[in-house]
Amino acid sequence: MSRVLSLRGSGVLPVAGAEVMGEGLRLRVDRAAAFKAVLAGQTADYLKPSSQKEGCVLINCPALHPKIYTPTPETLTLGQLRTVLLADHMGALLRSQGFSVFYCPKLPKDGNIVAFLRALGIDWPTAAADLTYEEQEEQILKALESSIYREEGADRGRKTCRGGGGDGGKKVEEEEENEGALRINLKRVFQEEGLLGYDPSLGTCTVQRDSISQLAQLDLCTADCTDVTVTVLHVTSCQDEFRQQQMAMLWRASGAPHAQKHVVCGPVKTPGSHLTAAQYLQLRSGQMKEASEMKYGDQVEGQTWDDIIKVMTSATVRFELLSTVHTSPVTLDVQKEGGVSTKGPRGGVFVMYNCARLHTLFDSYERGVEKGLYPEIPEGSQLDFSALKEEGEWLLLFNYLIPFSELLDQSGQAIGYEGGGARANIKTEQICKFLVSLSKDFSSYYNRVHVLGEPLPHLFNQMFCRLYLLRALRELYHSALETLNLPPIRQL
Repeated sequence: MSRVLSLRGSGVLPVAGAEVMGEGLRLRVDRAAAFKAVLAGQTADYLKPSSQKEGCVLINCPALHPKIYTPTPETLTLGQLRTVLLADHMGALLRSQGFSVFYCPKLPKDGNIVAFLRALGIDWPTAAADLTYEEQEEQILKALESSIYREEGADRGRKTCRGGGGDGGKKVEEEEENEGALRINLKRVFQEEGLLGYDPSLGTCTVQRDSISQLAQLDLCTADCTDVTVTVLHVTSCQDEFRQQQMAMLWRASGAPHAQKHVVCGPVKTPGSHLTAAQYLQLRSGQMKEASEMKYGDQVEGQTWDDIIKVMTSATVRFELLSTVHTSPVTLDVQKEGGVSTKGPRGGVFVMYNCARLHTLFDSYERGVEKGLYPEIPEGSQLDFSALKEEGEWLLLFNYLIPFSELLDQSGQAIGYEGGGARANIKTEQICKFLVSLSKDFSSYYNRVHVLGEPLPHLFNQMFCRLYLLRALRELYHSALETLNLPPIRQL
């Protein structure tokens, strides 16, 4: 028992005592000491990963590669939009881990797809519209022509390796009989190099020009990575997984040495309707504005409210498409009468609303200070945190503030090694679920407890302790929302 009670460290809660039971050792946590250690100590340590990793990650999104033309919001499917949002979220998670993150492909500057993505808060890298990759394409072509995996002859029944990000997978495979075509035996690539998890039916493919273009962009993007260790994550839909495995092995055959993993997204279903990404965003934006007008009335006008509706719409879309395990299907209600609600524990809107409540609380406190009702918040060392007796207060600390760092740590566990198969299963749904659960528990606590009480000196200690807790929660919201590239809304 003395050994247990002597444990120290940021991951160890202060123990007030212990007793030996028939089934083992029962510990009594010193809650006041735990509150003080977290809230009056280094709170920031709990809002970031416990350790920083090194290395470079290139996130490739096949949905954004041109097949014939650059994708537009009107041609982007909901399944493809899900892969783009997932790529954006993963990039933010991995940056928080310490990785250098790059994206592929670079999109034409000032294109419609760039403006569409920015409306969702996605800052995808761009390049000049007239940029060409001819030199790099020639290098890739020469590398494949001299590859040990090249096959000679014009045999029938060869599969065609095509680039681009359109859904369809094996449906685009075509049989060709083309004298002099460049063919690569992809099955030999993964068998001889010991790469596990690839489809055994990959076989031999005929190389097409659009696939060369995609490989050229991948080559150029990895050239931006100065780290020795480079991991490439291909974020693709389940319909397009086979094609992307072809592209990965084709790139490997050209001499690319990088570890490659595939993050595969399940389909997005819209029963009774068929919407493009542009139509879906327009629908949710209109519903968000209508819901806001019903709640707040005539004050919903001007640039401030336009910005709020934009962020709330982005939050709605992200939580709808990212709250499910990425390999599972997502079913959306896209009926016009379905709408989004500003009430109830429903995804992004509910999360953003509760984040705004915290900002409103501290604005009210600051106004009270200006009026002389409350003193300034003292140093944490001067407070008695035993005043935090509500079970809801302990749950907010124990279930959310303390374990958040570990949640961030998990995001980089599938990065940096090539074993374990072709797929990388990253728990990308956890941040959304964490925020929704946090918002439910915070909302329940906030509706039950009056934080800013009467301006009486004997009540100040408890009020300040609660403000310390809620200030830490506010920063927790900010850190979690940052991984979704969502700015906090400070008032509603």
